[in-house]
Amino acid sequence: MIVQNSTIRSLFLNGTAGRLEALLNAGAENATHAAVVCHPHPLFGGTLHNKVVFHTMKALNSFGFPVLRFNFRGAGLSHGEHDQGCGEVDDVRTALDWLDAEFHLPMVFAGFSFGAAVGLRAACADTRVKTVIGVGTPVVPVAADTQLPRAYSFDFLRHCAKPKLFVSGARDQFGPRSKLEALVDSLAEPKNLVLIDGADHFFEGRLRELRETIEAWMKETLSSQPSAIS
Repeated sequence: MIVQNSTIRSLFLNGTAGRLEALLNAGAENATHAAVVCHPHPLFGGTLHNKVVFHTMKALNSFGFPVLRFNFRGAGLSHGEHDQGCGEVDDVRTALDWLDAEFHLPMVFAGFSFGAAVGLRAACADTRVKTVIGVGTPVVPVAADTQLPRAYSFDFLRHCAKPKLFVSGARDQFGPRSKLEALVDSLAEPKNLVLIDGADHFFEGRLRELRETIEAWMKETLSSQPSAIS
């Protein structure tokens, strides 16, 4: 049964670089999982209020999951400075630790763009996280600026046996079909790649389809592989 809950809690997490600004969308009393959603690159305006992050949160919250969004170090009201994706992995671990302490539930991870690149690294290695979602996974460099290197390695995913969803726009300039397919083909099952027709990296005009894709996959995963995600 799909549940809607509009209660939002504003809070700060105690991270390794200082406090991290966060929002928690409350879940149902009988929630089976808790979830965290990570935002895109903060140096390009990415925050927890990003539209793709919001719709991803709504998709997971619709199952009654409490969903945590937070600002990486140096973004919004979060302390610290941007760390080129290194310290940000610790920020994700901070969020997962807080969710675990608060709810003691199996966890779902989702991240958009930069949030996927750094967040999957933390989530795949964490046994408390049972399923992972990469949205707009950036498999090619976001820019050629050598002062801001943004070429990500996803080799660690080859050791991730958790249910995995990758959803991107068919016109995603940072996730070409051939490279995404090659990445997903190299990974262990269970896995799924969905390319949304007409969508770019930011899913402009296709946010409803993004949300529906996540909801459909999550519903199938919860029903078909209960032992793998509990």
